[in-house]
Amino acid sequence: MTGGRFPVTIPFLHWLGVQMVEHSAGRATLELDTEEHHRNSFGVAHGGVVMTLLDVAMAMAGRSLAHPEAGEIGVSGTEQGMVTIEMKTTFMQPAHGKLVATGHCLHRTVSMAFCEADIHDERGHLVARGSGTFKYMRQRKIGA
Repeated sequence: MTGGRFPVTIPFLHWLGVQMVEHSAGRATLELDTEEHHRNSFGVAHGGVVMTLLDVAMAMAGRSLAHPEAGEIGVSGTEQGMVTIEMKTTFMQPAHGKLVATGHCLHRTVSMAFCEADIHDERGHLVARGSGTFKYMRQRKIGA
């Protein structure tokens, strides 16, 4: 999948203004043009915004991989979602302007994905790196 839309509706990402650039074959790329409300008191992207981009880039990379045994648990690609089990973030330098997060899935099992992601800013500088473990889950609506 390429171009601006996520495979599922994520209101928080819509509110932040995050755009999907690519989502396929174990990779995902997201973009965010930072604005005033994304910044901390130092005038750079808030760490929570940076961590959100890393988390979603990794989860979308993992979500994009089909597993041959996934059908055995009765979950289609559109029903299957990801939840973060653990995540590590390293902040390397302040993030300025447009941010590009690129995630990739290192390994996938039937129920888990092990992923990494990097964020580069508009200057091309690596500003943060993350790694995480994600669990495949059936998408459920609240109250269902």
